[in-house]
Amino acid sequence: MGASPGAAAALTRMNAEVDIRHVLPSIHVPTLVIHRTGDRCLRIEEGRFLAERIPGARMVELPGDDHLPFAGDQDSILAAVERFIAELHDAPEPTRVLATCLFVRTEGDGERLPELDDEARREIEWFHGRKFAQVTDALVATFDGPVRAIRCACAIRDAALRAGVRLAAALHTGECDLDGETISGTTVQIGALLSEAAAAGDVLVSNTVRDLVAGSGIEFASRGQASLGTRFGEWSMFAVESVAR
Repeated sequence: MGASPGAAAALTRMNAEVDIRHVLPSIHVPTLVIHRTGDRCLRIEEGRFLAERIPGARMVELPGDDHLPFAGDQDSILAAVERFIAELHDAPEPTRVLATCLFVRTEGDGERLPELDDEARREIEWFHGRKFAQVTDALVATFDGPVRAIRCACAIRDAALRAGVRLAAALHTGECDLDGETISGTTVQIGALLSEAAAAGDVLVSNTVRDLVAGSGIEFASRGQASLGTRFGEWSMFAVESVAR
């Protein structure tokens, strides 16, 4: 209301250029998306897009065509927020940790897999990691540091080569939810998808891991982009080429 027509147009153009789609999956706080079905400024599909890509987000669609929350029927918005906050007090807080997740996907000689699993467990323990139950055909472990995780992945990969087993590994760092012997969350999902993009013999890392280990002496080669679907979008991949001893 206080802007000139030119300033209002410039502000609208600036807002239209803001793109946060790639960070939506990294939001890990309780999220409520409220959108009026007949919104005259932004389509209801845009609110649904946000809610679908923010983990655990709740979508509340209200009747009406107002965009601003302080215009029109304000009581329905306040009631939705009040219900959402009240339910948060009743929900237990998950155990959330920052970790580097290692996924190891094996191919080839199934007779050697139990032997390789024992070797992998020893390497994980040596590098102070924690092994979780198998997820489909992938071995999953977490580490509190990405450098140790990379060294462990390379050690497991080399052990597999000696055993004649084709193996691919991938690593990603982020917040994970722990519940006993179960690990979940966006970080786990992204790591699992990256492991599917890894070729036999590869130790792939996300750009997040690559950036965290800058100066460690670990060298990488770009492997381009991996498409992780509509929810996670495109991720840059890097293959470990050498690890300083």
